[in-house]
Amino acid sequence: MSEIDTKLVHGKSQKDNSTGAVNVPIYNSSTYIFPKVTSKVRWDYARSGNPTRNYLEDQVAELEGGFKGFAFSSGLAAIHSVFSIFSPGDHIVIGDTIYGGTYRLVNEFFKRWNLEFTAVNTQDLEAVKKAINPNTKAIYFETFSNPLLRVTSVREISKIARKKKILTIVDNTFLTPYLQQPLKLGADIVIHSATKYLGGHSDVIAGIVVTKNQELAESVYFNQNGIGAVLSPESANLIRRGIQTLAVRMDRHLSNTLKIVKFLQSRQEIKKIYFPGLSGTRDYKIATQEVNGYGGIVSFELQDSIDTTKFVERLKIIQLAVSLGAVESLIELPYKMTHAELSKDEQEKIGITPQLIRLSVGIESSNDLIRDLQQSLDKLDYEF
Repeated sequence: MSEIDTKLVHGKSQKDNSTGAVNVPIYNSSTYIFPKVTSKVRWDYARSGNPTRNYLEDQVAELEGGFKGFAFSSGLAAIHSVFSIFSPGDHIVIGDTIYGGTYRLVNEFFKRWNLEFTAVNTQDLEAVKKAINPNTKAIYFETFSNPLLRVTSVREISKIARKKKILTIVDNTFLTPYLQQPLKLGADIVIHSATKYLGGHSDVIAGIVVTKNQELAESVYFNQNGIGAVLSPESANLIRRGIQTLAVRMDRHLSNTLKIVKFLQSRQEIKKIYFPGLSGTRDYKIATQEVNGYGGIVSFELQDSIDTTKFVERLKIIQLAVSLGAVESLIELPYKMTHAELSKDEQEKIGITPQLIRLSVGIESSNDLIRDLQQSLDKLDYEF
């Protein structure tokens, strides 16, 4: 059995290439020939299946230890496909701190389908249990929540779900299979915005779903094929290529992040740091039992008297942009950018304030990144 570093480089052979090429070709064809009208062909139409996309889907299924993978045109398309396996009147327990796009999809789309949702702090296992109703079909959460990096135990949530005979659905974008494999901890479906770490270069939009068993795979495939938000062959190839370097990139992300957290701890301008690698916290306790690293994201609050807009706009190397998980470092203000869909009251309820900043640490020189943060902090006018 190969270790994950090897699996990242070598996916499952498609056995369809007689040229000896070390990488699966990009199959651009939208349709495929039937030798005869009655022929049972593997490929017929690209929305239903494509060899390049299939390679990626098999690769991520193997990485996650799942039954079958599916590649979508975006992370939200992947989430949409998963929620679409449910029926009107079904109820889903959902984490109370989720990606802003997921929040919008739930509240402005699926509620019109008469799907019911209850948002809870998924760290609070008793709250999760109390939120489960007779019509509850699943629990959905992010392993590390966005943007406060609150860590939920996949193992403990899965235990609750199994007892109630409902599904555990995990968005594992922040960690990737390199740091955690939720299906092996008891989850039933794992989702990735492959735009982030799996792609890793801010040059492709993609989503991934991996299911634990055949029944769930058939439901997700029906939605993938029926709705049609599939990943193009060209984009599938970019994600495949990104995955090959995931291990070396993640190791640098992890190393740089730890150094930046240490720097932030030394600055009086920093009011609070949100990072699961900080010992003595509840997040650290859960994470150390279930993950192989604390990720490449750190969120922090500046002191109340500091202008966060000036701080992020004065950075020179670290770029002001949404998204995360790329080779370049990206910084943003959640209340104005990624979580702007939430009202002020909703933001405050889950801990998102104007002082909160989310930093996706890239693979640049850690010294350069720290110097960039330092020069911007040094220019700020503040009073204590």
